[in-house]
Amino acid sequence: MASYLGLKSLGIFVLALAFGIQAAQGKISCENLNKDSCAFAISSSGKRCVLEKHVCRTGYEKYSCRMSEIEAENLKDWIETDKCIKACGLDRNVLGISSDSLLDSHFTQKLCSTRCYGGCPNIVDLYFNLAAGEGVYLPKLCDAKRANSRREMSEIKSSGYVAPGPESGFKPGNFMVAPAMAPY
Repeated sequence: MASYLGLKSLGIFVLALAFGIQAAQGKISCENLNKDSCAFAISSSGKRCVLEKHVCRTGYEKYSCRMSEIEAENLKDWIETDKCIKACGLDRNVLGISSDSLLDSHFTQKLCSTRCYGGCPNIVDLYFNLAAGEGVYLPKLCDAKRANSRREMSEIKSSGYVAPGPESGFKPGNFMVAPAMAPY
């Protein structure tokens, strides 16, 4: 039993050492991250990592970490801390990410908290861009959340114009907007 615990401890130490060396060298590759460090990580190329689940024919679930095409603003080689995951009300085992979470008042309360908004730039950048994709300015949403939680929903619902559909005859170039930068 003692030798098993010794081998297990040695294995954990070797993995931690390898992971620490990889992070220290600035060579984070999404494909080399495990399930517990993938979500909310950023590779050395600045692309965000995403956790994927594959179900085998036998019903066995296998998780893999892949690099997405989404780039993080001014961040590279980043594995989000457990402290920020908790402060922002997130789950490290999330599969994909959606702006729908911005409609959840419990989530936005944590996202806009001083601990998250003021201390977790990776998560703020991610949700800033998700909100901007929906026409919502995250600082304004957080201000509304702090001022009046009922006003928060109206900020989301009246967040801006909706681009016309393909049948409307408008040219898409008239509706192009430069992406906003997340506040730091």
